[in-house]
Amino acid sequence: MTQTSSQWRLRAVALAAVSLLAGCVNLAPAWQTPAPAVPAEVGASVAPEQTQPAVQASQASLDAAQALSWVQSDGLRQTLALALSHNRDLRVAVANIDKARAQYGIAQADLLPGVNANGQGSRSRTPADLTSSGRATVGSQYTAQLGMTSYELDLWGRVRNLNEAALQAFLQSGENQRNVQLTLVADVANAWLTLAADQARLQLAQQTLDARRKSFALTERMHELGATSALVLEQNRTTVDAARADVAGFTSQVVRDRNLLQLLVGGPLPDAAWPQPLQLTAAQPAAALQALPVPLPSSVLLARPDVQAAERQLRAMNANIGAARAALFPTISLTASVGTGSDELSGLFGSGNSSWSFVPLVRLPIFDGGRNRANVAVAQANEQVALAQYDKAVQTAFRETADALADRAQWTERLAAQASLVASTQKAFDLSDARFKSGVDNYLSVLDAQRSLYAAQQTLITLQLQEQLNRVTLVKVLGGAPAVAAG
Repeated sequence: MTQTSSQWRLRAVALAAVSLLAGCVNLAPAWQTPAPAVPAEVGASVAPEQTQPAVQASQASLDAAQALSWVQSDGLRQTLALALSHNRDLRVAVANIDKARAQYGIAQADLLPGVNANGQGSRSRTPADLTSSGRATVGSQYTAQLGMTSYELDLWGRVRNLNEAALQAFLQSGENQRNVQLTLVADVANAWLTLAADQARLQLAQQTLDARRKSFALTERMHELGATSALVLEQNRTTVDAARADVAGFTSQVVRDRNLLQLLVGGPLPDAAWPQPLQLTAAQPAAALQALPVPLPSSVLLARPDVQAAERQLRAMNANIGAARAALFPTISLTASVGTGSDELSGLFGSGNSSWSFVPLVRLPIFDGGRNRANVAVAQANEQVALAQYDKAVQTAFRETADALADRAQWTERLAAQASLVASTQKAFDLSDARFKSGVDNYLSVLDAQRSLYAAQQTLITLQLQEQLNRVTLVKVLGGAPAVAAG
């Protein structure tokens, strides 16, 4: 009875252990919903001085931002460093590099045989009715082996070509990450500069509104005294209302610009990183470039990350053709093992108990309905697709660079002409206002001059923004070089 109780106790422990291993062990990381990387409230118009706690840039991102010598503004450089630390698209690109590196490691492992070790022990009882002696027997068997399973002899380069394709995919992911980073830098710089320009537009609209309100108050007083007509009063009122509409529109646009910039950065910005309104007479622009030698050799475009990525893709497709062609030939796989066995655990590694096996396998494709040849045709078609994509990437790089250089050549003249126009319209407005006040002209000439001055000032801000954006575009289309030099 005692022996039976012990057996039941052992069975219960064994069942508990099996249940624990089968249903209670989970090696997956514990799930936790990520905290949303946004402020606690949405829809609140937050000024830069009242933002949520700002994100911090990593030292590596600060170093990367410092390397962008074409960035002259400390605020823009700090914003770029924050984006390089926290932008989600860039994080995805970095994760894709890790994924491609791991996949390349898997493909590279196929070049070497895999060796596994296993040990096995069994104990069984045969009832008396099934034995020749008429007595129950208990048998034991123990084995230990080292084995190699289905190692392919790479006679035709199939495994090597698959490894090469995985290597090119890994290198392509690195180029894609560079392209994402370069695009991110350009997008953040464009958003930062656009916000500065819209703040300047809002500032100009507010100054214009203040001046027009003062003029309207003076005209209203003159109308009360009978010194001017109701028509002039209403004409003056229209200028105030137009300025009010512009202030409201630019205020909304500035908030949208801030939202976009924070999205690109990946979180709230510190106060020092926010741009100041774009100055019409800025002594030092936010982005500055050295004069570029024109024409540039087209070979510089081959260093662009998108062109490099397209080339890596083409090389991977070329390697896949080799792997597909190798499938047309016989493959030889080896399975082998060496070990030892015994009916007693103490004698497992005794002399004379060794065992081995060697099983070569030759597979010769005889009839597959044309599958392998179709796979070769698919691989060749994929290479042609990749070749066309590479050619398009090079042509796109050439067109983008040519367009940016064409615009660059005219910016000095355009800005000078617009600045002269602003000065001339300012003088025209001053003269019209003086002639109206002296009774020589009517108020329509003042209105025309006022609108012309305001439009010319807004256009100058737009041109200054576009000139800065052109500098950023040149950095992007040239792949970060040779345009990354201050001046």
